[in-house]
Amino acid sequence: MSRIARAWTRIGPEFLPFADAASAELPLGRLLRLSLFQVSVGMGSVLLIGTLNRVMIVELGVSAWLVATMVSLPLLFAPFRALVGHRSDNHRSALGWRRVPYIWMGTLLQFGGLAIMPFALILLSGDSNAPPIVAHVGAAMAFLLVGAGLHTTQTVGLALATDLAPPESQPRVVALLSLMLLLGMMVSALGFGALLQHFSQIRLIQVIQGAALLTMVLNCIALWKQEPRDPGRTRASRPQPGFLDSWRRLRGEGRWTRRLAAIGLGSAAFSMQDILLEPYGGQILGLSVAATTTLTALFAGGGIAGFAIAARGLGRGVDPHRIAGFGALVGAMGFAAVIFAAPLDSPVAFGLGTVVIGLGSGLFTVGTLTACMDLARSGQAGLALGAWGAVQASCAGGAVAIGGVLRDIVSDFAMRGGLGTTLTVAATGYGAVYLLEIVLLFATIAAIGPLVSVVRPRPTSRLGLAGSPS
Repeated sequence: MSRIARAWTRIGPEFLPFADAASAELPLGRLLRLSLFQVSVGMGSVLLIGTLNRVMIVELGVSAWLVATMVSLPLLFAPFRALVGHRSDNHRSALGWRRVPYIWMGTLLQFGGLAIMPFALILLSGDSNAPPIVAHVGAAMAFLLVGAGLHTTQTVGLALATDLAPPESQPRVVALLSLMLLLGMMVSALGFGALLQHFSQIRLIQVIQGAALLTMVLNCIALWKQEPRDPGRTRASRPQPGFLDSWRRLRGEGRWTRRLAAIGLGSAAFSMQDILLEPYGGQILGLSVAATTTLTALFAGGGIAGFAIAARGLGRGVDPHRIAGFGALVGAMGFAAVIFAAPLDSPVAFGLGTVVIGLGSGLFTVGTLTACMDLARSGQAGLALGAWGAVQASCAGGAVAIGGVLRDIVSDFAMRGGLGTTLTVAATGYGAVYLLEIVLLFATIAAIGPLVSVVRPRPTSRLGLAGSPS
């Protein structure tokens, strides 16, 4: 038995690509506990974008335009992520904490928004005597609170992980945190679907408020004894730089305008198809509802593979910009496969394209996030990660809306014969969006290319389960 145990410790890092994210400063158990904040963010994202989107339209009978407006409200807070990160970098606290107060505030915002949301949705459905303005204001406030909480928690949580992890293990820490976000979304989607299978307003209230309670529990466990108390670090006498001064210092680290432009282009390219893949499979390829729901699993599987590959490459010193550019190229190949699935009438090509898109998205996400972390000066991790999050979330959200509108416009024009008889098919609108995404991905590669030579080299490390403290 002891021989088997020793063999397991030797093969662990090979079969668990994220095990070597652990270090003496941040052991694996503590890292996994910290990553629970990403699980709560994933759960909140699925609830807003997926579950409530469907429930409001189908079960509660809310107008689609009003649902789209409410779901998009959390994006209004996305541009402020850089400011939140900067404030957490320079927070003054008698207790000596910088990150914890902001993560706690984000948690409270999430909890408050989810706590009042089910009642606001019931008012929004018209099942009350309250005037419509009360329902609209209540629902808007709930969605805004949850959105502000999600953006605050994720931005400052990633900055805290950067503070705790040594530089050589930060790329693998990023990959692990990205994986936990994806797992949180997958598990939450399955859980919400099962709990709301027999829908009732009481069940909706129970599910959403249960999510509020679970958010509080997960984030409290994630925060417990993570950030060391150091009153000297946050004493009031310490000069506090302004946001613009800090941004100028950060930009002095190298070509941030080009880097953020590449992040915005890539995020828009990978996100524009978010609401189109399943309709494409059902309308164009004739797939059943059960078959199209597997697309989420296929995309997630590709994303997990992308995280693992990126973590290994970054751990060996590969340039994060190079990995992000490779992810954009892989994503373009995936979109090409999805386009050709229609004329070939091939669900297999469609499924493979979905997996490849997920793979490219995973590579791009970890590569760009790590590049931003690498080039942040000491004490500016929150600002750097906030800038990444602000651009990524804003461009992704805008691209989703543009993708849906563009599909409708092109489809209507094509079906009226405006593009010729050859393109008078329903697939034309979808194809136009996927072609635009390919163009955006090649623009992303062009933006990233000059950055490859300016990133500073990273030290390598191969810390695994056997070498990490228990």
